Amino acid sequence: MSQRVRCATVDDATELAWLAAVTFPLACPPGSTPADQRAFIDAALSVDRFTEYLTDPARLLLVAHDDALPEPIGYTMLVEGEPTDAEVHAAITLRPTVELSKCYVLPGHHGQGVASALMAATLDAARRTGARGIWLGVNQLNERAQGFYRRTGFVRVGTKHFQVGNRLEDDFVLELAL
Repeated sequence: MSQRVRCATVDDATELAWLAAVTFPLACPPGSTPADQRAFIDAALSVDRFTEYLTDPARLLLVAHDDALPEPIGYTMLVEGEPTDAEVHAAITLRPTVELSKCYVLPGHHGQGVASALMAATLDAARRTGARGIWLGVNQLNERAQGFYRRTGFVRVGTKHFQVGNRLEDDFVLELAL
C-alpha cells in the first residue's frame, strides 16, 4: 500500500463528507443512537459544512490516501485560535493553541500506519501555525482512540461535554506540547 497525506481542497468536500459519515459513528459511545449520530452528521459533517471548513482560513484539513483506492482513507482537521468552550479554555495549559477537531481513518485501514502518518503530518502543520500546544476532545469510552493519542504523547488535562444529537456526551480533553 502506498500512502500519502496532502492538504484538502474545496474539491474534496464531497469525499470528506462521505468519509466523515462512515467514520464518525466509530467514535461514538455504545449508548449513542443512530438517530443522534445522523443528526450530528447532518449538522456538522455535510458537504456544505465541509465546504465551509475548507474555505475557513482558521482551519486546515489533511486527507490520507492509499494510491490503490479512489476514495480517501482518513482525514484530520485543525482549528486555530482560542477554544470557545469554557471547559476546554480552563483545561488547556499551552498557548497559543490549536485544536485537533477531527482525526478519523476508515476501519479497514486501522493498524496499517495510516493514523500515524496522518498524525505526523497534522502535528507538523500545527507547529507551522506557531502554536505551543495542540488539544483535542475524545469520548471517555473510546479507549482505542485514547490509546492512540497517549502513544502520540497527548496527556489528559480535563473534561468537557460534547453534544451528539439529543445526547450530551462526556469527553476527555487531551493536550500535547508542540
